[in-house]
Amino acid sequence: MTAGGWVVLVESNTTGTGRLFCAAARSLGLWPVVLARDPLRYPYLAADSIEHRVVDTGSAEAILRFCAELTGPVAAVTSSSEYSVATASEVARVLGLPHPDPAAVRACRDKARQRRTLMAAGIGCPSFAAAGNPAEAVAAAVRIGFPVVLKPTAGSGSIGVRRCADAEQVRAAAAAVFDAGPDTLGLPPQSRVLVEQYLDGPEFSVETLDDSVVGVTGKHLGPEPYFVETGHDFPARLAADERDRLGRVAVSALRALGLAWGPAHTELRWTSRGIRVVEVNPRLAGGMIPRAVELATGIDLIRHAVARAAGLALPVVPLRSAGAAIRFLLPSGPGLLTEVRGLAEAARAPGVRELVLTAEPGRQLSIRNSFSDRFGYLISVGEDGWVAAGRAERAMALIEARIVPASLVGRGIPNP
Repeated sequence: MTAGGWVVLVESNTTGTGRLFCAAARSLGLWPVVLARDPLRYPYLAADSIEHRVVDTGSAEAILRFCAELTGPVAAVTSSSEYSVATASEVARVLGLPHPDPAAVRACRDKARQRRTLMAAGIGCPSFAAAGNPAEAVAAAVRIGFPVVLKPTAGSGSIGVRRCADAEQVRAAAAAVFDAGPDTLGLPPQSRVLVEQYLDGPEFSVETLDDSVVGVTGKHLGPEPYFVETGHDFPARLAADERDRLGRVAVSALRALGLAWGPAHTELRWTSRGIRVVEVNPRLAGGMIPRAVELATGIDLIRHAVARAAGLALPVVPLRSAGAAIRFLLPSGPGLLTEVRGLAEAARAPGVRELVLTAEPGRQLSIRNSFSDRFGYLISVGEDGWVAAGRAERAMALIEARIVPASLVGRGIPNP
């Protein structure tokens, strides 16, 4: 394929990755165009002068019609959004462009189907059951044994995921998933929830391209009963042979699911009973992990993902062996963000490479106990994961966010 074709991006991440997909397409000599139901969700489109159109992105037929009307060749159809990967792959298949198996992607995105496939292949997973209403969820939890984890069968970003210690917590968590509208929960409507065995031990993710491991990420989680990711270390602070073991399990899972094409992000826990797969995601990692991988290794996962979708062969070769760490700014409670102190000092701290506020002072912050709670992030680097993590923690300690509690907003009471 020669340079100069369109990269059709179906929807986008609301954080940095979607923007970087467009930048990667341009760096490859391609022309990005973002299709979205509501382009205003993505402010970077206007800021970066990215071509975009309003399209029913849930319809492969609508996207195909748009592609047929483009002037110039379509080089790739892909997505950085969890919810649009399958539709994008279906369109790419019809157009004869490189793509993952659409059926495998859809099966993987249904967490219950994914679990059944992995368990049939002998890959370690938590015990689980799918439930169609709160009563069924409670019955499943009793069979599995408390504590359990309840989650939507199709979701991402820890939305609606909760550890439940008893039947009443299961009932309430399930009802919250079933009853909440898309705007409330930030998920498409759910017909089922997954009830699964609670896994102890630290959490990791394996970042892959096709069936090759690029690296292993160590994940930091906030306090239970929720599973909000508060930071990442790359590479994970483990011995090399331990990272290799995690990588082998992830690749086995991808092959069992028919997903050894393009990027994937596999989450695992190293429990007292061994390594268990939490879930496989047929897409790049979110949470700025691709940026950490690039800073640590020189491998630009986003550029590789776009090139793979466009049929361009780029060698996946590390340029360096270092470490990177990400930490997220999270509110202690809902309210009005009035000021963030210490940003200049943190940005000058040793090893800090990026410090970004994703919500400016004057913004109302809410608590959904998911990735959407974040209002900024910091990325640091070092000669290895240990040094990078230490630098990130010290820089974060310099930052102080002032938030007026929601109950006091409008009463003229100063933030202490």
